[in-house]
Amino acid sequence: MIADGVIHADPAVTPAQIQPASLDLRLGTVAYRVRASFLAGHGARVADRLAEFEMHRVDLTSGAVLEKGCVYVVPLMEHLSLPYDISAVANAKSSTGRLDLLTRTITDGGTEFDRITAGYTGPLYAEICPRSFSVLVRPGMRLNQIRFGRGDAVLDDDALRALHAKTPLVNGPAVIDDGLGFSVDLKLPDTTLVGYRAKPHTGVIDLDKLNHYDPSQYWEEVHSSNGQIILDPGAFYILVSREAVTIPPEYAAEMAPYLAMVGEFRVHYAGFFDPGFGYAPAGGAGSRGVLEVRCHEAPFVLEHGQVVGRLVYERMTAPPTQLYGADIASNYQGQGLKLSKHFAAP
Repeated sequence: MIADGVIHADPAVTPAQIQPASLDLRLGTVAYRVRASFLAGHGARVADRLAEFEMHRVDLTSGAVLEKGCVYVVPLMEHLSLPYDISAVANAKSSTGRLDLLTRTITDGGTEFDRITAGYTGPLYAEICPRSFSVLVRPGMRLNQIRFGRGDAVLDDDALRALHAKTPLVNGPAVIDDGLGFSVDLKLPDTTLVGYRAKPHTGVIDLDKLNHYDPSQYWEEVHSSNGQIILDPGAFYILVSREAVTIPPEYAAEMAPYLAMVGEFRVHYAGFFDPGFGYAPAGGAGSRGVLEVRCHEAPFVLEHGQVVGRLVYERMTAPPTQLYGADIASNYQGQGLKLSKHFAAP
């Protein structure tokens, strides 16, 4: 697709952007501070809507801070010229989600976030809203990723059960109902530590600095001795799934809300699991899913084992030449409860 000009970029796409089943997207050189989040809508260009909502521009060339609670739109370096039988879906990268850095892709004529219609030709933009921490960004940083598909590749429940029988997808009973259900773990072995809660007033996080920040300056530990915690309204939590998940090489998976979920909270997902995540030959042997949880209007009691989401599996056209965790810089293979790669190990 890059060679054929379906994906084109200035500067050119680099090999490091190409992941097992997706392409990392890069920030351009300017951010537009806007009054509110928006979609372009049918027949409209993002550039025209920016003129309507722009408050000021931020030059990213030498690095600039995107402030907590503000909304920015950043033109990306990549453009698309999709054939009429290929569509695309974008989502935040794992480290972006774990910083509560809401990042969504918008397009000209777009009526949905992160969904690019088949045949789309035009620019791509990232809408960025830091929700817990202000962040320092530079051109070329990769906060979100895009993957491409032809037709419907989603496995139905019967196909998912057959796949689980062949290659166990979780390390316990599989709850399969419109996808593979997963639950929250609030009884971790040999510890009462079950998660982290973002502190409300912290310093800036430079997204280029890895294994750098003291977690205690940005996060409060969340402990539980009885398998439950109370979520506070407006707070952001990092928790972990009870199930260890496997994504075989011929498949990818997307996290989605649990359809029967009841409660005053929402689990925000980075959203995408590459082929090979948790797969034993790629160094996984099952990997936990990290949950990014935000409570809404009322305090809510979250119980150990409560189902909070589901994994929707999709067929790949072919196994990728490199799997997640094998020969590439995969930060979260074999993970448990883990903060983003910007923080030093507690």
